[in-house]
Amino acid sequence: MATQTGTSDESTKSSEGVSRRHALGLLGTAGAGAAVTPLLGAGTAQAAPLAAPALHLTADSAGAPPVQGLHLTFGADPRTQMTVSWITDRPVTRPVVHYGTLEHGFGSSADARTVTYVDGTSSRTVYVHHASLNRLTPGTDYVYLATHEGTTPDSGTFRTAPRGRKPFTFTSFGDQSAPQVTWAADGKVALDANSTPATKDIVTGIEQVAPLFHLLNGDLCYANLDVDRVRTWNNFFTNNTRSARFRPWMPAAGNHEIEKANGPLGLGAYQTYFTLPSTETDAELAGLWYAFTVGSVRVIVLQNDDNCLQDGGDVYISGYSGGRQLAFLEKELKAARSSGDVDWVVVAMHQVMISSSDANGADLGLRQKYGPLFDRYGVDLVLCGHEHNYERSLAVRGVVTGSETLTPRPVSQATDSIDTGLGTVHMILGGGGVSGTTNEKFFTDGTAKVITAVSAAPGSNGKRTSTYTKEEAVWTGVRDIEHPYGFAAFTVDPGRHAGDTTRMHVTYYNVNKPNGDLSVFETFTLHRRRSDGHSR
Repeated sequence: MATQTGTSDESTKSSEGVSRRHALGLLGTAGAGAAVTPLLGAGTAQAAPLAAPALHLTADSAGAPPVQGLHLTFGADPRTQMTVSWITDRPVTRPVVHYGTLEHGFGSSADARTVTYVDGTSSRTVYVHHASLNRLTPGTDYVYLATHEGTTPDSGTFRTAPRGRKPFTFTSFGDQSAPQVTWAADGKVALDANSTPATKDIVTGIEQVAPLFHLLNGDLCYANLDVDRVRTWNNFFTNNTRSARFRPWMPAAGNHEIEKANGPLGLGAYQTYFTLPSTETDAELAGLWYAFTVGSVRVIVLQNDDNCLQDGGDVYISGYSGGRQLAFLEKELKAARSSGDVDWVVVAMHQVMISSSDANGADLGLRQKYGPLFDRYGVDLVLCGHEHNYERSLAVRGVVTGSETLTPRPVSQATDSIDTGLGTVHMILGGGGVSGTTNEKFFTDGTAKVITAVSAAPGSNGKRTSTYTKEEAVWTGVRDIEHPYGFAAFTVDPGRHAGDTTRMHVTYYNVNKPNGDLSVFETFTLHRRRSDGHSR
């Protein structure tokens, strides 16, 4: 289990501050990306001058470890709360974040709390520092500086979520891995499992869009498959800090986040690296599912190994929450659909309910448990990974009568302009950079496969064997057979008045070999009526 030390991350206080001139200089320590201007017109970031020299604080002690892997996550209220996190390989003294606006400088500070875990294979201790920034102003650009005694500070920028219904863009993909080599067990240089250049290129692609936030739909870095799990996590954050220091990356834990001997569920590393807006009171379950609202969009993030059948991690943990996650999901869905402030309900998770690839397949456990709730409360969009390809469904609601696999029933054949008031669209965004792509494995006969059971005991490979049943893939919408890598961008148009139509404009970008350039694979639009246009 992760352990906590240090001061509370709830401590937000005024400091003597750093001048606006110094604030501009500190942005230089983060590189030119701190002032990124969206190249594709989808983001809201604004350029800032970087002319002043960087400010280096005087070291209070020698030999302190550097700030590594700087990354952001939303707090419980994305309009007013942000968490700044970083990693060290040794204990530090007085971890703190100074922050403010370009107009007023670093006028506030927040002490960080330190959380640790001991990696179960190497016995190495990892230290992660989380500072909660509170009482922020909605829709405002901030600059911040993360530091601890004796180190060179690191810095970034972010924008808080808007107040009320406003346009914004978010992005999503899953199944990333980390671009790296490592030392093999025999001491030779080796490529880590699942690593490709696309793992790096896709981060550059996200920064070209410059979204308000990013959803990372599980299988973050595949550390559980590597000889040096700590190094893999560190390389993951080193790669992604090029984006995650400027905008929150909100993760869902996938099966490859389950690591042998790292906590009772194998998710101790994941729970240490991220502070997420979880309402779960059991420390063992904290951060594994959570929800947040940006504008008129309610995002619900799930951890699917609790509810799926497939055995995909180091430890089989199906049913671990005893129904607590399902209760959370229904409570969140009911509240979202009864709110006059929420138009869109988006679920982010890893394993899938639809797939026409001969890879993992869809999972009957998720269809049984999630399907009725998604239908009852009218979920608009489900974003997944797990299959290493791009596929999206038609709008679906209910199941095909008599289907053994609970085949989702399409309610429309539309693929360009889709009314999600009629049904839910599922998207598989598993092209985040991982090797072992599955776009070449799509069934070509209009069928798909579904995991309908697993063996009671592990097989020779240490995992429970899946039983598959074929079905007619009547729900299939669009698939990318040619390209393995890419991500989706979602731009929300909230409409102009109560009861108006709100739209979500979706672009799926390919991240192309060999140079990582972007191209548009497809665009389409989701639409529905705003929730404030009728009595409740």
